Amino acid sequence: MTGLSDVLQLRVRYSETDQMGTFYNSRALEWFECGRTELMRRRLGMSYTALEARGVFLPLVEAHLEFQGRARYDDLLEIASTVNVSGRAKLRFDVQIHQGESQKPVVCGYTVHAFTDRQGKPIRPPAWFVAALQEPSSPVVPIGSSHGDTPGVLWQSALPAVHENPCSVGH
Repeated sequence: MTGLSDVLQLRVRYSETDQMGTFYNSRALEWFECGRTELMRRRLGMSYTALEARGVFLPLVEAHLEFQGRARYDDLLEIASTVNVSGRAKLRFDVQIHQGESQKPVVCGYTVHAFTDRQGKPIRPPAWFVAALQEPSSPVVPIGSSHGDTPGVLWQSALPAVHENPCSVGH
């Protein structure tokens, strides 16, 4: 299955830089989160809040980053994120962050998230979530009434076109 992708633009804020004038390394994981959150919202049509309201949680279980270049205050970055199911109960988000204008790479990597219930017990991806990932023509969008496991919410599919992720981190 080809993953769903999204690209988010983000400008480096002054508070994200260090004395050397480049972004502080821990900021990369925060930028990964920005890309992941917007991919979920834009391509799956659901926020983390909506996902958690359905009793599904995605705690981080693994992260890998390769620092490839610099990003300075006020640089415009592009965060390209792609999501795929990994194994039986995990999601993997591949991320490539590069300079918006020059396209020079800044950070590349991935995060892996387990599907769990509210108590942190591993669960399989719900069928409605897997269906959303498999229908790249339309995102899953809440439209108001009930759909089985979640009172008050019906999810319909409507995803935009999938873009290739430039991240080439092997695994």
